[in-house]
Amino acid sequence: MTNHQTARPSPVLLAALAAAEQDVLLYDLAGIAGQYDALQRELPGTDVRFALKACPVDEVLATLAARGAGFDAAGPGEIVQALRTGVPVERVHFGNTVKSDRSITEAYALGVRDFATDSLADVTAIARHAPGARVFCRLATDGAGALWGLSQKFGCSPADAVEVMAVARASGLVPAGLSVHVGSQQMTAEAWRDAFDALADVLRALGRRGIHPDHVNLGGGLPALGYLDRRGEPLDPPMDKMFTVVREGMQQLTEAASAPLGFRLEPGRHLVADHGAIRAQVARLSVRQQLDGERQAWLYLSCGKFNGLYEMDQLQYRLEFPGHPGGPHLPAVVAGPTCDSDDAYAHRDGLVSVPAGLASGDPVWIHSCGAYATSYTTQGFNGFAPLPVAFVGGP
Repeated sequence: MTNHQTARPSPVLLAALAAAEQDVLLYDLAGIAGQYDALQRELPGTDVRFALKACPVDEVLATLAARGAGFDAAGPGEIVQALRTGVPVERVHFGNTVKSDRSITEAYALGVRDFATDSLADVTAIARHAPGARVFCRLATDGAGALWGLSQKFGCSPADAVEVMAVARASGLVPAGLSVHVGSQQMTAEAWRDAFDALADVLRALGRRGIHPDHVNLGGGLPALGYLDRRGEPLDPPMDKMFTVVREGMQQLTEAASAPLGFRLEPGRHLVADHGAIRAQVARLSVRQQLDGERQAWLYLSCGKFNGLYEMDQLQYRLEFPGHPGGPHLPAVVAGPTCDSDDAYAHRDGLVSVPAGLASGDPVWIHSCGAYATSYTTQGFNGFAPLPVAFVGGP
């Protein structure tokens, strides 16, 4: 079975899409639980902390908490939401290296004792506002091979990481761990190899200073399987190879460490993307002459960049037109409904083949959009409201 086939929506999700009469974002809770279980089988013994920003939906979080997940939170608001699931506060960490004094104070008051860091200024603030807390230092990566590289805003050099951990210890904090993030929707196994090499070097350097971290946080980056690239071809990430490299890297770090070492993961889209789908509809299929003289078809949907499909700049979602299983097709630009020219995809790197007979009101199923569909949604840009959310496959 190929990766792309594995990402096909479950029968229960397809049935819910078929039954929906209005636009809705649907989550398959059983599918999300199953994806969590599959990850645990691939990487047994890892402490999974779901990256809450990928899907801040209470029912999804409760499903993951019930399977044993903890949470990676970016601030007090996400911490509060995580704790509503009933997960112990020890299973929630403040994973954002960008945080104000006030946010540190609020997180500490909520009971959080694990904080990400990547700078001396941040360590000083944590020591002042969260005395005695545990810190884990994030190393920078170049993000090569990922759709979103995350290579600039977060993380420090290996040399800085050693200094940050030393200052943390001198400031009364516990230098508890290291972390990396190889970039969101990482498509290569090589990125993981490079990250493990850097982590191993830092672990050895820390050991020489008498600093013995108790865990390494491998961050996010594990990809979803159901996306298309901007040419409309399946992305098809090499999951088996990635998991092999991660398992080998964990052994490499265990050997490099000067004390017993545990491992964390912060998956986001890998757990939820392929188990969410949108039932949208056609607003209009039209053909217009462009300024270059060519006639171009445009398919306008009721859902776009600002109410569910924010990541359309980097990828295409797989579209299904249930009322048009056959018949002639034509290449079209696919766009959302708003008066914003960025609310479109495929107009830079190719076109999408769509049924020529589409009419206003025809249903459209948009697959593998369970990640970031809610968290990036506006509160009603241009008067187009956020999508209602519904669930299938739950208890």
